[in-house]
Amino acid sequence: MRKETSGELSKRQKAEIEDLAALPDERIDTSDIPEIPDWSGARRGILYRPVKQQITLRLDADVVAWFKTNAPGGRGYQTEINRVLRQHAKTASHHT
Repeated sequence: MRKETSGELSKRQKAEIEDLAALPDERIDTSDIPEIPDWSGARRGILYRPVKQQITLRLDADVVAWFKTNAPGGRGYQTEINRVLRQHAKTASHHT
């Protein structure tokens, strides 16, 4: 499902954002959104799951071995490879 993006902000909206940005931290009321100091029970991927595409990809054996060795219990190495590739793509897109 594709989400539509909003149009330009109105002058009023822009002014409101500027006013909020100028507020010192101690003047911002966060009582309705208390800070959560312990995230140990948090679960990743509940609200957003990117679409996965299965492909055949040939990687050097030593690269795969490194990821498997460095993954906890040898599990999650594909997720870690994906994370590293995503970070590279994000960094590379800022340099073009």
